[in-house]
Amino acid sequence: MNIAETLKLAFASIMAHKLRSFLTLLGMIIGMTAFMVVLSLLQGFNGYVDEKIAGIGSNSFTVQRFNPFEDFKDTDTIAAAQRRNKELSFDELDFIKERAFLIDKIGARAGNTTRSIRVGSESLEDVSITGVEPIIGEIENVDVAYGRYFTEAENNNSMRVAYIGADIASKLFPAGNALGGEISMSGIPYRIIGIAAVKGTVFGIPQDNFVQIPIKTFAANFGGLRWNRAPVFVVTARDGVKMADAVEEVRMLMRIKRKLPPGEKDNFGIVTPDAISGLRESLFGTISVVILFVPAIALVVGAIVIMNIMLVAVTERTKEIGIRKSIGAKQTDILRQFLFESGMLAAIGGIIGLILALIIGQIITAMVFPTRIPWWAAVIAIGVSAGVGILAGLFPAWKAARLDPIEALRAD
Repeated sequence: MNIAETLKLAFASIMAHKLRSFLTLLGMIIGMTAFMVVLSLLQGFNGYVDEKIAGIGSNSFTVQRFNPFEDFKDTDTIAAAQRRNKELSFDELDFIKERAFLIDKIGARAGNTTRSIRVGSESLEDVSITGVEPIIGEIENVDVAYGRYFTEAENNNSMRVAYIGADIASKLFPAGNALGGEISMSGIPYRIIGIAAVKGTVFGIPQDNFVQIPIKTFAANFGGLRWNRAPVFVVTARDGVKMADAVEEVRMLMRIKRKLPPGEKDNFGIVTPDAISGLRESLFGTISVVILFVPAIALVVGAIVIMNIMLVAVTERTKEIGIRKSIGAKQTDILRQFLFESGMLAAIGGIIGLILALIIGQIITAMVFPTRIPWWAAVIAIGVSAGVGILAGLFPAWKAARLDPIEALRAD
């Protein structure tokens, strides 16, 4: 009996007992759905982090007062870093600009304080306010929907101009006339020169509720660049220059400027995209394996269900097996029929589970953050489910193939 006939016979057997086949599939469907939903969440999260890193420039890094990966390990290291590390200054920024050869762009940003924003009688609370140099727009690939970003002249003259998020524009200017309008922060008016494209939310946190102003304006109006308002430098490497080389050049220049002797620990921090990705891997690598292991148990349970049902099917179809053997069916034909039947059951369950996981993933994407199931994962999932089904059906198929045809024909 060829493979096509075996598949046809296995499918006919499945369709002949629809309810039992559905109940058999249920364990595999639940297991596959749970496994693929968790995988899509992990893949989506990792992809989202990588996308955000790429969004600020995959060849950019920041120089700041602290290194969060080394200085925030425990209370002792935090206290030591607070004593040792000094806030960055514009003298250091100019020192790097004048002497660095491996960097392309460097700019400062500061703040991230919150204020209420007012337009007439309308106001918004807890709006994020930052001061930035104009070059930050180029470094971070700012997506301007309307208007423009800051100019050097506006920054150098501490002009009261603002670049705002889409939420600010839509909520305080419902008529759509935000560009060129004025907002008030701490009683000081600012003219809107640009509106950012919609960014949406990250884990339910809105990303469009912000105002950026020139950094010198920020320093003049918000109490100076100290403490939580201290500047950080955002740096990009030149084309063709390795990120590590540009980082080491900036580190060397900072150490020279701060007169740090050889062997003394840096009293500043440098954060690279690789460090962020490495932190993500260290935090979620082991956790991901554990998280995926839990729904994988449901797949094992589904396989056990398939094996039990197939054993029942062998008992029920003993006489059928005897008749087939008496008219010339070989042990391999019987074995193959039951293996194909269990593999087909599991594969169908895997496909249905995958479809359900895709639907659930779309719902999560719409409500929380993007999820993603790679095509290779979908193919492997279906293959694994079929393989699990074949393994689960191996013992029942072997038992069916070894039945004595005479004894089988006597069965009721």
